[in-house]
Order: sequence, then C-alpha cells, then structure tokens
Amino acid sequence: MERPGQVAPGDEVEIRESRLPSSWYYVIEPAVAMSANYPTSERLLSKTGIVSKVEETERGYFVTVDFDE
Repeated sequence: MERPGQVAPGDEVEIRESRLPSSWYYVIEPAVAMSANYPTSERLLSKTGIVSKVEETERGYFVTVDFDE
C-alpha cells in the first residue's frame, strides 16, 4: 500500500486473483495493495478477508489480511 488510511485493522476486504505463468498474486480491491507472488500450492480459495495489521516501513505500508483457510 502506498498511502495511509486506505484500509484499517478490522476492515473486510475483497481481493482479486491474477495468474502469472507459474504463480499467483492478489490485489486488495479497489487497487489498494498488491501481494507478492505465490506458487500454486499456496493459492488462496477465499476472495474476502479481514485486515489484521497495517505496518509502516521505509518501503511503504504493508497490509496483513487474515483469511478463513
């Protein structure tokens, strides 16, 4: 996440899943934050989750989302 205040702990968020040739990545809609790339073995089944933490670092804001899986 590049700007503060777009999501907060406790918020329910929807994610969009996108495929790369050998992995998957996720975007918190509407384009709030993007995940790292994950192998197929770690692919998410849920399309919604709850924000558990927003952390500010030198590289930007990191959002942690908990899913029901």
